[in-house]
Amino acid sequence: MSFRNSYAFRHPRQGLLLNLLLLLAIGLLCAGLYLPLLTLEKFYLFSNTVSLYSALVQLAVEHEWGLFLLVGVFSVLFPFAKLILLVLVWNLEAGDSPAHRRHLHWLSEYSRWSMLDVFVVALLVVSVKLGALAQAHVGIGIYFFAASVVLSMLLSNWIGRHAVDGRVG
Repeated sequence: MSFRNSYAFRHPRQGLLLNLLLLLAIGLLCAGLYLPLLTLEKFYLFSNTVSLYSALVQLAVEHEWGLFLLVGVFSVLFPFAKLILLVLVWNLEAGDSPAHRRHLHWLSEYSRWSMLDVFVVALLVVSVKLGALAQAHVGIGIYFFAASVVLSMLLSNWIGRHAVDGRVG
């Protein structure tokens, strides 16, 4: 891997912009993990605010390992892995290397799963809203999380499209 052969080095203006957007996507994802996703109200007297992080902690405490893995893998691990791979592909790889083509293939395959993380969170909200005695109010964390996912999808598409044909712009 060589930074001097990377797209970010050869196209500094676009490289800086894309790196700032990748950093923004990582920041949005981190905020989306810790900010409140939803607030649950039961009997209009009791309320509980839940973030993705606190939900994962609660699932671990309650030994709900299947749900913990499902939510953890698709809502935390995959989004971070995708963003890290985007940073590596954009900044450290020459377009003609076998590793670069392999990583672009991984990004292409992963893009098929990219909305599953939002779907998992949406299922959590819907399942809570279906309760007869409880209401759920969406928190700001879900917007940060969704913005990160959408931004990473757009950046992945842009990097994949321009990295394959070797042009930027």
